[in-house]
Amino acid sequence: MNNFFIIILDGVGIGELPDAAVYGDSGSNTLSNIAEAVGGLNLPNLEKMGLGNIENIKGVNKTEKPIASFGKMKEISKGKDSITGHWEISGLYVNTDFSYFPGGFPKDLTDKFLKKTNCKGFLGNKTASGTEILKELGDEHIATGYPIIYTSADSVFQVAAHEEVIPLERLYQICLITREEVLTEPLVVGRVIARPFLGKSGNYTRTSNRRDFSLNPPQDTILDYLQKNDINTIAIGKVNDLFNYRGINIKEKTKSNAEGCEKLLEYTSKVSNSLIFANLVDFDVYYGHRNNPQGFYKVLKDFDNFLPAFLSKLDESDIVLITADHGNDPTTPSTDHSREFVPLIVFDKNEKGNDLGIRETFSDVGKTVADFFAIDNSLKGKSFLNSI
Repeated sequence: MNNFFIIILDGVGIGELPDAAVYGDSGSNTLSNIAEAVGGLNLPNLEKMGLGNIENIKGVNKTEKPIASFGKMKEISKGKDSITGHWEISGLYVNTDFSYFPGGFPKDLTDKFLKKTNCKGFLGNKTASGTEILKELGDEHIATGYPIIYTSADSVFQVAAHEEVIPLERLYQICLITREEVLTEPLVVGRVIARPFLGKSGNYTRTSNRRDFSLNPPQDTILDYLQKNDINTIAIGKVNDLFNYRGINIKEKTKSNAEGCEKLLEYTSKVSNSLIFANLVDFDVYYGHRNNPQGFYKVLKDFDNFLPAFLSKLDESDIVLITADHGNDPTTPSTDHSREFVPLIVFDKNEKGNDLGIRETFSDVGKTVADFFAIDNSLKGKSFLNSI
């Protein structure tokens, strides 16, 4: 089939980067710390692929003959956000100075937000956990009808609203206007995120109708290069939003890891000569940000259980690359992303597993995909195609 699959396990880091202290992330190690918290991980299929050969992870053994090549990657771009992680994976070095709002959004910006969106008011305007701010302000939102605006350690402008108070289409309109008319130059904000929720007082729950409104990547990514060379590109899940739909031929929206895995299985036999680029977001959204190592482990188990059926359906000419975009250690006090190495596992039915070492940039992934499809490019990084 000659397909290349990239599977992003969102937030599944594998140890602090050398500059982690700059980001307040000393000691972060998503996989190893979860393993310690739950008494060890039982991930037999990832173990066979060499996960235990990358890092010491309680319960995950090293294997003498891994069925996949393995290693880990550094992030050289600034930040620890999904957008920079994915852009670097796609072959860019992101040196953009994004705008951050640790003290909340300034008055001139909130005034502009109200004027452009025609909202009568807003609540929040601070750095906050998405679940905690619903507990704090959900009732007031119901009473007033005002959207809740907040940010995080990432370059984001988040807008939360109850779906029965501000309907989804109106919430999406507010976010699109914020993206296009409020967050204008010189601001450089990575994403505006619609955060819809449902429920009643004391039991508000975010729904799966989240939508991200991202910036365009600053240069051509591997998706653009492939599309311009008539190579089919398929994006599954959050990947679509993070690249602002650019360079993507087939856009598959999903609302869970389970839906993402179903799409991955579908595309093992549906296309040829294609890049299938998927993000599985449940690790990050439901368990990393909520400091829930037990839940995080459960979805790791679910993914591990998915692997045998998926790998068995691959053609011998296909390659599968499993990695992450950043860490999100649920055992630390922070509920934000963590600045970490990410695992690198590359499966090819025809090849024995090799040690790919420590890659100096996530961009090695994009470069390797370009090499696989024999596409001339000026992407950053070094291909490891001949090492797998």
